[in-house]
Amino acid sequence: MPKTTPKLIEDSADMELMSRSSGMPTKTLLPWLLLLLVIIAAAVGGYWQYNQSNMLKQQLAKVKTSSQQAAQDEAKQLIARVGKLIVLPDEQPTIATVSDLAPLKDQAFFANAKIGDKVLIFATAKKAILYRPSEDKIIEVAPINLDTKTTQPPTTKQPGASITPSTSTTSTSTKTTTTK
Repeated sequence: MPKTTPKLIEDSADMELMSRSSGMPTKTLLPWLLLLLVIIAAAVGGYWQYNQSNMLKQQLAKVKTSSQQAAQDEAKQLIARVGKLIVLPDEQPTIATVSDLAPLKDQAFFANAKIGDKVLIFATAKKAILYRPSEDKIIEVAPINLDTKTTQPPTTKQPGASITPSTSTTSTSTKTTTTK
């Protein structure tokens, strides 16, 4: 039997013919594969980003709810502590914290105030209470005059003290003044 030797591929025309016989040419297949990989990577990245965004939104909602709940709990505790020292009106007060004494220095109500003191403003009862949590003492109690006209500021300085809530459990847009 005669021995046959394998035929060597010697020219590029034969190589091209062989690559065509095995399916789609590599030159046109590679860009489509790369495009498909980019689309898949973009889809996976988009899905991951969407999930992260939803997870962060849920965590933010929990934090907001828990901080609001904490503020309400703190207000209830403050009202209970002050309620042991003095009879309080039957209403929910606006609570403010003294954070800067400079604007309050000319106001008699805040003459003995310290930073960190709490002001409880009872709008219906027209009463303000200055309470010092660090000593568990009521520092000052005064009647207040709520001026609901906020369109124009007064032209003359009224006697008494202005109270501007820095944090409150209820929102109010009224100007509060105390009179002695």
